[in-house]
Amino acid sequence: MIQRFDVGPRLSEMAVHNGTAYLAGQVPNDASLDIRGQTREVLAAIDALLARAGTDKSKILMTQIFLTDLADFEGMNEVWDAWVTPGHTPPRATVQARLARPGWRIEVVVTAAC
Repeated sequence: MIQRFDVGPRLSEMAVHNGTAYLAGQVPNDASLDIRGQTREVLAAIDALLARAGTDKSKILMTQIFLTDLADFEGMNEVWDAWVTPGHTPPRATVQARLARPGWRIEVVVTAAC
């Protein structure tokens, strides 16, 4: 069985199947924030979705981070390092990419065990 969360016409925010949660790319609500603020918003959204699936950031299996400018790498990592659970840091890829909306500096995709 597949359980979908916040199903829309184009995508679902999360799908859970066989004990694994697959999150859609999470983006900031406030595009006027700097990279630290946008990263905090995105990570808070991830926390909320994972909680709805009955899991948390300590069970993240893989993370993909998309930044519009690699100059933001240090600021994003500052927030990321304070957020991740010590001893449970997941495998991660970070790449530069053009995102769908101007002002978005970061998008994060997470897969986690439930």
